[in-house]
Order: sequence, then C-alpha cells, then structure tokens
Amino acid sequence: MASTANAFTVGDYVVYPKHGVGRVIELQREEIAGMQLELYVLRFEKERMTLRVPVGKVEAIGMRKLSSDKTLRQAMETLKGKPKVKRTMWSRRAQEYEAKINSGDLVSIAEVTRDLFRPEDQPEQSYSERQIFEAASSRLARELAAMEETDEPTALGKILDVLREHAPQYYDTAEEA
Repeated sequence: MASTANAFTVGDYVVYPKHGVGRVIELQREEIAGMQLELYVLRFEKERMTLRVPVGKVEAIGMRKLSSDKTLRQAMETLKGKPKVKRTMWSRRAQEYEAKINSGDLVSIAEVTRDLFRPEDQPEQSYSERQIFEAASSRLARELAAMEETDEPTALGKILDVLREHAPQYYDTAEEA
C-alpha cells in the first residue's frame, strides 16, 4: 500500500474518524521522548479542538482526505433508501450506530442518518436516538459542507430535504400494512 506520509498539506480538509472533518493548520517537527516526530496539527472548529497527529500514524488511525464525488453520491443515494431498523435491543443498535459514525465512512454515516430520521408526523424519538441522529447528520453535513465549500447549516438543510422528500413513502406503506 502506498504511504500517505505528507499526503496532506496545510489548508487541506481531512476526516479523522472519531472527530469528523478538520483542517490541517500546520506541519510541526517536535522532539518527544528523544525522538524527532513530524506532526500534522488539525483544527476542528465545531469542537474548538486542536489535535496533533504523528505523520507515521495517519494510516493506522484511518485519517483520510475528503470523500470522492462518487462516495458523496452514494451517501446521498443511501439517504433516499428505505430505513433499516433492526428489532434488537436499543443498546446494541446504539453501539452499532456509534461504531458506524466513528468509522469515518461517509456511506455508513448516511445509513445511520437515514435509519434514525423521523418525519414530523411520526412518533417522538428517545433522547439517545436524537443524540445519535444529530451526531451522524452533523458529521455528514460537515463533510458535505467542506466538499461543496458551503457551511454546515446549509449542508444539513440539504440532507434533511432529501430525507423529508423520500421518508414519507416508507412510513405511509408501513401504516397500511
């Protein structure tokens, strides 16, 4: 596999699986425990967090560039699909949803967003369902916003519009069955 060392430059948007979209603000050289390390300094605006990632650990962590247009199209198509809700205990599903969000995979995050979306005329979600839905939709919106060079609220609006347009057909047929 090709090395991703120095694959990112200052100003690049990157996806750090556990934190979402950040921006490379600096490349640093530091001596830590007697070793010279090259570090990417990432800034996550939403969390007001700065992270230093050793260049040699990028692959192991799963840090990547923004998704391709093809992956973005797949994620947006995923939002249009039928929600898949397993009949397992909520705690198990919640763990699976969190794992998908933290994977950093855009299509998996879109699946969580789709599966936990509730139209206004549907029963209220539990607090934890809403929290996971907001985490997934926010993560998806931040990557979409970075790719389309817009802001997160605009990207989130676009995602919710797709969900509102396609979700009713699935809920209507479920009530008639």
